Amino acid sequence: MISKPVPAHSFYHTCRYIANKPGAELLIAEGVRSNDFKAMAEDFLNQQQLRPSKEKACFHSILSFYPGEKPSDEQLREIARKYLDRLGIVNTQIAVSKHTDKAHLHLHIVANMVNNEGKAISDSWIGLRGKKIAQKLTQEYKLIPALEKNLKLTHLQALSQSEADKYKIFQAIAENLPYCRTMEELEKRLLKLGIHMQYKLKGQTQERQGVSFKIGNVCFKGSQVDRKFSLAGLEKTITAQQKQVQDQQQTPTQTPDLRDHSRKQRPRIPRPSPPSTQSEILDNGLAYEMAKGMGKAIEILLKSEETGDQVPYELTEDYLKRKRKRSQRHRH
Repeated sequence: MISKPVPAHSFYHTCRYIANKPGAELLIAEGVRSNDFKAMAEDFLNQQQLRPSKEKACFHSILSFYPGEKPSDEQLREIARKYLDRLGIVNTQIAVSKHTDKAHLHLHIVANMVNNEGKAISDSWIGLRGKKIAQKLTQEYKLIPALEKNLKLTHLQALSQSEADKYKIFQAIAENLPYCRTMEELEKRLLKLGIHMQYKLKGQTQERQGVSFKIGNVCFKGSQVDRKFSLAGLEKTITAQQKQVQDQQQTPTQTPDLRDHSRKQRPRIPRPSPPSTQSEILDNGLAYEMAKGMGKAIEILLKSEETGDQVPYELTEDYLKRKRKRSQRHRH
């Protein structure tokens, strides 16, 4: 199980998402009405007004479980309450919803950071604290730790089209990146798979500031696919791979000293014949290093929170801005 805090822009949109998602089941509603998301949001907002200076009063976090893991509803309630209690989010309004629309079960936990007495609840280092608490709860309830993306356990047919496309991009990058010495090589490999790399440039210059991946009609920022696949993350990985190959080339072949002043004959150990060209050195070195270290490289690349949901698009600032613009166009 892992914890992922979600930037919450409003109680209204958050409550609508957790309550109205197909298959959503409300497990806990304390201090708020549960019959309608609008009423629930109104209750949260009314309490927020006890301390108007606390602008970001909506706490929203996702607790995700390993694919196939299905704790009982009672266990889910216990886990959610302990998670909030250990975060120090107590004596306040909360709502917990179970979602089963993805390949893995996950909880959406919403709380008011203005408590029942009108005092602000501290959110200092809440993301890091939540992650550690989730790890301890995983051990406490003997759950499976979800440490990395596990494509074998990800059922693409169970995902939305957007999420399925994102996983296809992730899989393509993970499988091809260990063999690339430059970003251009990665770009060519992905293009053969129908994935286009696009760069965000700084002003009118050619300086790259970001990278995105387009498949079909959808496009994702590198960091949306996986944090390791941002422009900085990809460049860091490729630079490390280049250095590994260079170090391998520069390391002289170590041969044992066969000189022996005794009369006993020692078996001769043939020296390996060196590659004939610089190109052959690079190709052979790369192939050897990549074959030898591919497992480790992919392990490093995938060392992220797999079943931790990306922020639902319906809750992102980009979605809300577009929705506001559409509403303005309709009014005019």
